[in-house]
Amino acid sequence: MHLNKLSLVNYKNFESASFEFDAKINCFVGANGIGKTNALDAIYHLAFGKSYFNPVATQNIKHGEDFFVVDGQFLKQNRDEKIIVSLKKGQKKVIKRNGKAYEKFSEHIGFIPLVIISPADRDLISEGSDVRRKFVDSVISQSDKVYLSDLIRYNKVLSQRNALLKYFALNNTFNTDTLEVYDQQLATFGKPIFEKRAAFLETFIPVFKQRYAAISNSNENIDLSYKSDLFDTELDTLLKQHLAKDRAIQYTSVGIHKDDLQFKIEDYPIKKFGSQGQQKSFLIALKLAQFDFIKSQSGVAPILLLDDIFDKLDENRVAQIITMVDDADFGQIFISDTHAERTETIVKHSHQSYKIFKL
Repeated sequence: MHLNKLSLVNYKNFESASFEFDAKINCFVGANGIGKTNALDAIYHLAFGKSYFNPVATQNIKHGEDFFVVDGQFLKQNRDEKIIVSLKKGQKKVIKRNGKAYEKFSEHIGFIPLVIISPADRDLISEGSDVRRKFVDSVISQSDKVYLSDLIRYNKVLSQRNALLKYFALNNTFNTDTLEVYDQQLATFGKPIFEKRAAFLETFIPVFKQRYAAISNSNENIDLSYKSDLFDTELDTLLKQHLAKDRAIQYTSVGIHKDDLQFKIEDYPIKKFGSQGQQKSFLIALKLAQFDFIKSQSGVAPILLLDDIFDKLDENRVAQIITMVDDADFGQIFISDTHAERTETIVKHSHQSYKIFKL
């Protein structure tokens, strides 16, 4: 699985650009603000139909223009695949595969397996539980269409239930039967989501720990655990137990939309007690474990995007990462870095073919 060619029109800071890539390692180098991360984000856009860094679709259009086009030519299992993502202001985004537009964007998720490692991943540690849930959901969804469908339907019902709770409060009314319809649907969709998250993490956590040990030379004791109310109580029971609270606060306070991951180092939260290097190693291990899981599920080595990952890591940890990347398990890799010489020195040690693009 690899990306042969990328063409951009009016995408972020690119007016028009075209790149032909090596099947193994490709490096974008140049000063800050020149567009290195934007080039990686364009590749991410082809896999997920959206930006990794900016959820407001129209803000990915170059200033002063009214549309963007991202065009990628891939080789997947000896077949040419052409993916185009385009957006015009005032219109819906379009994703096409080999000239045919998808009716639902969710149908495209997982077709281009891809993992990105970026400084923006720090949000997984510093921000709220929703960021960590999205991480779990994105990993599972790449290989499980039923999971993604259940998740979309759960979130739709959740939104409807919350709207109903607000309606009850505003109109000083209440209807148990109507609410129970939503409760039943939440329990129906929520149970398999919880079970799949639990099963995924049971497989994922040992792989994550192995990856961290390799990066850090096993110098630190780290842990990752899954926190969910559904371990102790069925969702329909939880919803009944918290009904009075939900009516008071006018939204649903329990369910799989409240699940979280706990990140620890030496039994303490890594957010408070981990150094910058330890936190970065933790996040890289998390993403490399994601890579391993997706590869095991799809049978295809995902494309790997490494955005400025060598910043804030000591030479030893960088060397460990490069040793891993040299492994035959990895497929095509894209790297962004401000230091052209550092990047070339690093990729030369990998004994793989490479191209360097100076922006």
